[in-house]
Amino acid sequence: MDTSERARQHRSKGLTQQDMGDLMHTHRTGYSKMENNQQNILVDKLVFVAKHFGISVDDIIFFNEKNNVPNEVSMEDTAVLEQLKLINELDTEEKNILLKLIETFVSKKRFKDYLQKNIAAL
Repeated sequence: MDTSERARQHRSKGLTQQDMGDLMHTHRTGYSKMENNQQNILVDKLVFVAKHFGISVDDIIFFNEKNNVPNEVSMEDTAVLEQLKLINELDTEEKNILLKLIETFVSKKRFKDYLQKNIAAL
């Protein structure tokens, strides 16, 4: 979705093109060209709109897309999330044991990587 479509969405909050033109200190036809992607929307005009709606320019540009854009989730990620939920249900002692095991394996891997790197340098 481009900025002109987002401008149209903001205007759908009950404002006319004339209202938006007045808000942006431009003629209605100028605003109409911006909304129809025939003219670029200048940053200073976006600032006027942002101040009017009490939002950031970033919010105008992305109009609810930031939080609605789905992140890719692989099966592997889903399995890890399920495991983390199950770990969270363990009692404190079991969690501590599990965390110590994880720390041990991570330390072992880092040590192996360190040795391989330094042996290769010799």
